[in-house]
Amino acid sequence: MFKLEFKPPSLKRCFIAGLLIWVPLVITFWVLSMIINTMDQSLLLLPEALHPIHLLGFNLPGIGTVLTLGVIFVTGLLATNLIGQRLVRSWEQVLARIPVVNSLYNAIKQVSDTILSPAGNAFRKALLVQYPREGCWTIAFLTGKPGGDVARHLEGDYVSVYVPTTPNPTSGFFLMLPKADVVELKMNVDEALKYIVSMGVVPPNPKKPAAAIPTPVPPESPQPLPTSGKS
Repeated sequence: MFKLEFKPPSLKRCFIAGLLIWVPLVITFWVLSMIINTMDQSLLLLPEALHPIHLLGFNLPGIGTVLTLGVIFVTGLLATNLIGQRLVRSWEQVLARIPVVNSLYNAIKQVSDTILSPAGNAFRKALLVQYPREGCWTIAFLTGKPGGDVARHLEGDYVSVYVPTTPNPTSGFFLMLPKADVVELKMNVDEALKYIVSMGVVPPNPKKPAAAIPTPVPPESPQPLPTSGKS
């Protein structure tokens, strides 16, 4: 007869299990609160009489977020028609006449157009490269090919890659490597970013091979019944 024994978990195991639940929640809400508080600063652009504290009698977090998203949506809506496109071109012509602003604005606009444009090819492929030395491998993203005077000094087929840092992938290093030295991974950008942010703790989900369909086994032919010696 079997006897079931209940062994209570150790204090260390309970503490770690609690951390695994609370740490992602706290960090998520902390990041969201920082974003909302930052976007709420857009209320300073409105007259003081239109602030929620004067209209409602109390401060309502998140109104600045709604205002910011609304301004971005209305701006994009206006920029998609003919009149809005003319206004944007006129505004860019004004900025082009300012020496320092012109260079800064054009550089930022080219980067944003490449990254945010649906037709762009930036950060569309995850690569495996050797960095910072031979024998050490890390994940990088394909950003294009070297151009301009840089391409003239490079012999062979080179690609431009971005090597992000972990756990903050917004900072990293720009490298130009021979195409033969990079390995294209069979994972999308989202899976690669999760792998980088988690510092390798959360591996990408491998694609499971399709299950083989079992071959039907034909039924065995019935065996003849044994006959007795008497007829």
